Amino acid sequence: MTGRIFAKLIGAMVLIMVVALGAIDFLASSMTERAYIDTLTLELTGKARMIEAMGVRGLAALRGPDIEPLAAAAGGRITLIRSDGAVLNDSEAEAARMQNHGQRAEVRQALQGRTGVSVRRSPTLGVDFLYVAVPVGDGALRLARPLNEVQDQIRLIRLRLALYTGIAFLPAILLAALFARSVSARMGAIIDYASTLATGGARSRLPVKGNDELDILGRQLNETGEKLQAMFEALEREHAEMEKVERVRKDFVINVSHELRTPLASIQGYTETLLDGAINDQENNVRFLQIIQQNAERLGRLTADLLTISRVEMKSQRFRFASYRLKPLLEDCVDSLRPVAEKKAIALSLDAGGGGLEAFCDSEAVHQIMSNLIDNAIKYTPGGGTVRIVAKAAENHVEVRVIDSGIGVPAEDLPRLFERFYRVDKARSRELGGTGLGLAIVKHLVKAQAGDVWVESEVGQGSTFAFTLPLPDAPPPGAAIQAEFTGS
Repeated sequence: MTGRIFAKLIGAMVLIMVVALGAIDFLASSMTERAYIDTLTLELTGKARMIEAMGVRGLAALRGPDIEPLAAAAGGRITLIRSDGAVLNDSEAEAARMQNHGQRAEVRQALQGRTGVSVRRSPTLGVDFLYVAVPVGDGALRLARPLNEVQDQIRLIRLRLALYTGIAFLPAILLAALFARSVSARMGAIIDYASTLATGGARSRLPVKGNDELDILGRQLNETGEKLQAMFEALEREHAEMEKVERVRKDFVINVSHELRTPLASIQGYTETLLDGAINDQENNVRFLQIIQQNAERLGRLTADLLTISRVEMKSQRFRFASYRLKPLLEDCVDSLRPVAEKKAIALSLDAGGGGLEAFCDSEAVHQIMSNLIDNAIKYTPGGGTVRIVAKAAENHVEVRVIDSGIGVPAEDLPRLFERFYRVDKARSRELGGTGLGLAIVKHLVKAQAGDVWVESEVGQGSTFAFTLPLPDAPPPGAAIQAEFTGS
């Protein structure tokens, strides 16, 4: 590629130089010929004026052998012409046989009292002549010189001019070659880089040092490469995100199908058993109906949780953000679950400070977050344990902690605890009536309120589930701060 560009550039430059040399040769030849003719004209005019001093009678009386030395001394052919155009004498031809010269341009001007000059081919000798005629008496004296020697001098000058110009062009050709080599190398690099961009190689960059047009083009290509790289990376991230979403969708379908299949199978099995006659079995029919009722309730909870998490993830959940005193919100949640805790002899307590703590949030969303966390803590805390809710102000948010003395969570399970349908102990979770969506809902509702959520736990040492809410003077979360679809 670089070689072809170099050949084209150097060829173009040589062609320009050849055209320039031709133009110089043409102009110089024309100017030299004109200068020679002008000089020769002045010379012949001066000599004609000197010969004029002999007078017409003396010139007319001269014959061939006598006039030839005078013509040689004058450096040209001498012709004496009468006022009517008839030739009286000529140094190179017999006057009586020559045509009337009255209509010759130079003779006509001389007969009018001016110096006449003309360049044309002689009809007598068949050679190009320079004719100069001056008035002499009532006639004219004409000197003529052949232009062969002028043309020979012009050819010699043209030859020398071409030689000297060619020698002068050698450094120019060398400089042109160096320039063409530099430009071709840079253009080749630009073309190669453009080809690299076209094939997706947007990570490399062109070296750019100056500020000429090629450097500007290089910078623009580098900017294009950076933009293409950013686009490729964005597309790769989008593709990876789409793959992740697709995996989440498949996992979601599988998990939902599995979660629905178990209670449905139990309902169907016990219903068929009752229809087959067990409804008359006084010892088991009530127990079978209770199992059907429990599974129906489980399906109801699962459906409700699926609707909730779907609305949040699809950003169709409508939040009503306002400033709320946190203590009344938390007391309402604690009071609603206190009977459940008392059944297991679990001490449920709340510490929200002096009651002046406020948060900018949605009250219904906070109630659902707290209900899920407290219910979860009660389920996994043995009888006689404790569940404490602690709320306090931090730097620019409110922090709420739900601390239990339950069985704890293994460290390897903590990173996935907020994923949908993830259970540490699946059998125990189903036994306790969990849907596997409670913590996922908590995460999305907290994120939708511009908060954060995390868990701290050790096996046998209990767990702490904590989340944050913005203060009233913090920027409102608004509808744009909805939970991102993370698949968890």
